[in-house]
Amino acid sequence: MKTNIPTQSELIMINDSYSEKLAEKFSPSKANESEHSAPNLDPIKRRKFLGIGLLGMAGLSLPFTSRGDGNNSVEKFVKNVIATETELYKKQSDSFETKIKLIEKAWAEKDYRMVRSLSDSLRNTGIQAQIEDEDPGKPLVGSGQFGTVSTLPAAWKAWANGWKYYKVIGLEEKAGIKRTAEPVEVLLAFKSEQVTSLAREIRVAEISNGQIKEVTSQVYGVVRRGTERLCKVMFLADNQGGEKRNYLVFYGNPDAELPEYTSDLEVSGEGYHLKIENQYFIASLSKQTGQLERMLIKREHGVELYAGGPGHGETPCIDWAHDYVSEDNFMKVRIQYWGECPDYEIVRGPICTIVRRWGFPHSALHPVYNPSRLNIDIEYRFYAGLPFFHKFGKMKAVKQFISTALRDDEWVFTGQPFTGSLWMGADEKLKFGEIDEANKHSVKAFGYYNKDSKDSFVGLYLEHSAEEIPKFLHAGHSMLYYNWHGTTWSRYPLERNQLVPEGAVLHQKNAYVTIGFTEADGPAKIEALRKELLSPISSFQATLPSGISAKENKRVLAREGEAQNGQIPKQVLWDALRNCKDQQLYIADVNIVELGYIYNLSMDDDGVVKVLMTMPHRGRPLSSFFIWGSSSVHRASKTIMEALTGIPGVRKVIVDQTWYPEWNSNFISEEGRKKLGI
Repeated sequence: MKTNIPTQSELIMINDSYSEKLAEKFSPSKANESEHSAPNLDPIKRRKFLGIGLLGMAGLSLPFTSRGDGNNSVEKFVKNVIATETELYKKQSDSFETKIKLIEKAWAEKDYRMVRSLSDSLRNTGIQAQIEDEDPGKPLVGSGQFGTVSTLPAAWKAWANGWKYYKVIGLEEKAGIKRTAEPVEVLLAFKSEQVTSLAREIRVAEISNGQIKEVTSQVYGVVRRGTERLCKVMFLADNQGGEKRNYLVFYGNPDAELPEYTSDLEVSGEGYHLKIENQYFIASLSKQTGQLERMLIKREHGVELYAGGPGHGETPCIDWAHDYVSEDNFMKVRIQYWGECPDYEIVRGPICTIVRRWGFPHSALHPVYNPSRLNIDIEYRFYAGLPFFHKFGKMKAVKQFISTALRDDEWVFTGQPFTGSLWMGADEKLKFGEIDEANKHSVKAFGYYNKDSKDSFVGLYLEHSAEEIPKFLHAGHSMLYYNWHGTTWSRYPLERNQLVPEGAVLHQKNAYVTIGFTEADGPAKIEALRKELLSPISSFQATLPSGISAKENKRVLAREGEAQNGQIPKQVLWDALRNCKDQQLYIADVNIVELGYIYNLSMDDDGVVKVLMTMPHRGRPLSSFFIWGSSSVHRASKTIMEALTGIPGVRKVIVDQTWYPEWNSNFISEEGRKKLGI
C-alpha cells in the first residue's frame, strides 16, 4: 500500500536568515513573558504562542512545491498552519456530524463496507469525545481549596519536604463498627499550574496523635477540564468505630516518582482477560466476555468454582448474568453471547482492580437479530486484603420494549461444591434452606456453603433500585441441584411480559464474599459484613485540626530523588527528554514529555536512569522508535538513549514500556495541547 510519508527530498528547510527572523518574532522568552504577564491571552497572542509550538525553533519544513515561490508562498503556508486551535483540529480530523452524514450517504448508496468503516471511525470519535468532555462529577474538594506545605507546622513541613500543596479530607465512621484498611474513594480537583503528574505526585497521609504517616493510595481517572485537573483517589483507612479522622493529600512535586506499595493484590493478563489474586481467592475473567469465569478459594484444599458444559452454546462462566428474553418469548439476548467486549475500561493498582464493560447484549442469532434496546454496563471491583468483591450494574432502556423475562444476577456452579443453601429476607437475618413464600420478593442475600469443607460463596444485595419502573421486584430463585448446570441462583427484577419504557434504568450494587463458614458462626459473620458494607466510611472536605501538637516522624515522605536531592537534578533529565520528538507529527514540534508518553523517571546512586513510558495506541506498539530508532524526518530530534546518556553522570539508561494506564489526550501537557490544537 502506498504511503503519504514525504521523503527527505520532498522536504526543504527555510534559509537561515528567515529562520532567525522567525525565531526572533516568536522567541520563547517573549512567548513565556506573554503567558505569565497576561494569563488571559487575546486571540492574536494565542496564535503567536501556538505558532512557535507548531513551527519549532529547529526550522520549518515546507512542501516541495513551495521551493520556487519565495516569501509569499512561505507566508501563505505559515498562515495556513498557524491557525486557531479549532481550525487546526478541524483540518486534521472530522466531526461527529460529518461522519453521520457520510454514514447516511454510504447507507443510501448501499455501500455497506463503507458504512462499517465509518461506523468504526464514529465510535473512535465517541471515545475521544468521552475523554475530553465527559462530566467527571462534582469533586469532594475543589481546585481552589488547598494549603501550602510551607505553612504547616515545622515537623510536618520537614516530613513533606519536596511537596508544595496539600488538601484536607475528613472521614467519619457513623455505624460504630471498627474498620481496618477500608478502601475510601474520593474525587478531587486541582489547579493545572500546581501539578505536573497527579499519578506521580499524589500522596495520602493520616494525621494520628500529632504525627502524619503515609497510607497506601491509588490514583486513577485523571482528566483535564479547562484550567483544572481531576482524578479519583482511593486510599486505605482505619477506624476504631464512631471516629472522625483527618487525612492530608499532598501534591505539587515535579520530582515525585510513581509510588510503590506492598499489596497482596496481583493481576496478570491483558485487556479484560485477567487473573486477579489476593490472599482470599483467585478470580479468572473470560477472555471472550470478561465475565467472572472461575474462582479458586484460597483455603485448605483450594476448591475451584466453575461452570461446566456447553451451556446454550456460549462460553460458560460462574457469573452468567445479564440477559433478557425478547417479546413473545422469541429469543434470549445476553452479554454472554458477546464474541468480545464491545467496550471496556481497566484500572489497576495496589488497592483495587476495576474491570468495567458495557454494550448491548447479543442475540442467539447475532447479527441477524441485533436489537439496541437495553444497554448493559457492568463493573467488577476486586480489592487488596478483602474476602469480597463488588459488582455494580446499570441496565438502561434506550428504546421501549417488552421483556418476557429479565435477569440482573445469575450464578452457576458445576460439580456440586456446596451442600447447603442460605438466604436473607426482610429481617436481614441469614437463614438456611429455600426462600419462604413471605420473603420471595424481598431477598437481600443468597448463598451456598459446604458443611464439611466449610467453603462458601455468598452474594449480598446492597443496592437495588429502578427508574421509570412502576413495579420493581427484589425476587430470587435458587436451585441447589439444577440438572443442566449444577447449583444455580438467579434474580428477576421485572414481572413477566413487562413493558420497559424508554429511559428506564435498573441499578444494582452487590458484594460477593467467600469465607470459612459454619452453621454456628457463619450467619453472624455475613450479617456483620453486610451491615459494614451498607455503612461505608463517609468523606467530607475538612480543615486542619486546631490546637494539635505536631510531632516529628523520622520516616519522611520523599523517597531518594524526590526532594531535589538526586545525584543529577531531575529537571535536567526531564529537559533532556524534551529533545525527543514524536517525528510522526511532522511539523508540530511536540516532544514525548509534552505528549505524556513518559509515566515515570528515576535515577539511582550508581548513575542508572530508569524510564517508564507508554505508546499512544496499540497500532504503534514499538517504543523502540523513541528509545533507539532513527528517522530522517526530524533532524533536531534525539532518541531517549542519546538524550539521557549525553548527560554527565548518567552511566546507563533502562526503558520499560507499559500499557497501564492506557494513554489518552488527558496526558498531554498544556504546551502540547496548544501545539496540537486540542
